[in-house]
Amino acid sequence: MWETFNQVLVAIDDFVWGVPLMVLIMAGGLLLTARLGLLQVRKLPLALKWMVKNEADGAGEVSSFGALCTALSATIGTGNIVGVATAIAAGGPGALFWMVVAAFLGMATKYAEGLLAVKYRVIDENNHALGGPFYYIERGMGKKWKWLAKLFAFFGVCVGLMGIGTFTQVNGITSAVTNFFDPNKTFTVDIPFIGTYSWTVVIASLILAICVALVLIGGVKRIAKVSELVVPFMAIIYIVMGVVLILCNITEVPAAIALIVKAAFNPKAVLGGAVGSMFVAMQKGVARGIFSNEAGLGSAPIAAAAAQTKEPVRQGLVSMTGTFIDTIVICSITGISIVLTGAFQVEGLEGVAITTYAFKEGLPLPPQVSAFLLMLCLNFFAFTTILGWDYYSERCLEYLVGGNMKSVKIYRWIYILAVFIGPYMTVSAVWTIADIFNGLMAVPNMIALFALSGVVAKETKDFFAAKKHIEK
Repeated sequence: MWETFNQVLVAIDDFVWGVPLMVLIMAGGLLLTARLGLLQVRKLPLALKWMVKNEADGAGEVSSFGALCTALSATIGTGNIVGVATAIAAGGPGALFWMVVAAFLGMATKYAEGLLAVKYRVIDENNHALGGPFYYIERGMGKKWKWLAKLFAFFGVCVGLMGIGTFTQVNGITSAVTNFFDPNKTFTVDIPFIGTYSWTVVIASLILAICVALVLIGGVKRIAKVSELVVPFMAIIYIVMGVVLILCNITEVPAAIALIVKAAFNPKAVLGGAVGSMFVAMQKGVARGIFSNEAGLGSAPIAAAAAQTKEPVRQGLVSMTGTFIDTIVICSITGISIVLTGAFQVEGLEGVAITTYAFKEGLPLPPQVSAFLLMLCLNFFAFTTILGWDYYSERCLEYLVGGNMKSVKIYRWIYILAVFIGPYMTVSAVWTIADIFNGLMAVPNMIALFALSGVVAKETKDFFAAKKHIEK
């Protein structure tokens, strides 16, 4: 019976993250790209400039950069290391091409999300900002659509509580630590009613729970402050490692890029029967790209709404850089590293082991040092994802309970408890359910983006028409 239940959940998960959702999100990105006149290309330099230049007198709780880092803390995660490897292993090198295409369209989507989040947010007398898809659905589309807003918020709470932000990330951290420090599980302890675990799991989960609690108890401002420090630090380390790997194998780069492009359209002609069709490459690349940068899912605008800004367009541009950094920069570095070293063709490797092999083979460092640095990045990525998803799910709950902060504080402690027990939760059904809810979040959000695309286009046109001098 339990096995049948798991099979049903997997089938639902495959459908939710299948063609219909991908078509919906890609079509939304294409529509916005057309209506905004390739804004993600024309305004990218300005967006990168504003990314680190905060407004001095804007309303909100955190700086624009802090809001971006909070959003990046949730999107830059294990998907950048594990997800890319999984996509290439299943769909071939061409999956990376389609991942970048999805990110390119996703930049327009993320821009629209950030703009609408600030335009329709609510700021109370204490300067507490609340916004995101639930408010731009209710206030932008009208009160009669409030049920859709509540549906989005419900899905958001479920995602945070049931695993994407807790169980899966904590398991990722403790598994990485154990595989590095105690791979043979030499030092174990018997935990009553739970099982036998390596001491590294117990110690890592305790330290992690304490660190998470110390950050989350401080609320959004502390989450933003920690994210402003950790996110750039971890991203820079990973990018430097990837760039060094690519430079050390620079003569192979043209061939690797050619392989990626050719395999995107005709993988069998390049790799024989080892991989599937162009459709498989596209499906794996688009799905993992969306999952990585979350463009269209509606999570990032929740953080964008807290930004200290009075210009929705400005925050939209800043939000857009998140997808650029997450996928077009970081995921591309991971993917090229894997293709350069041939790691995706090594038998017996899957998930993080593929990326680890690539870094061990490609970096001019002792293999153990490369593995340690990758483990460090993975742990930082997962830690900040825990913080980001707590913030998202708290704001969703706050909307559902009508601003009752007592309920939010209780939820916060439940979330911290989930982080502590995460390493001991091995029920795959919990993760599958969370994955389903994560995908379902996108449906109400994309409906709103289609409905409000005219508002986004008008706001953008009016802003740049009135302030042409800002680009000079």
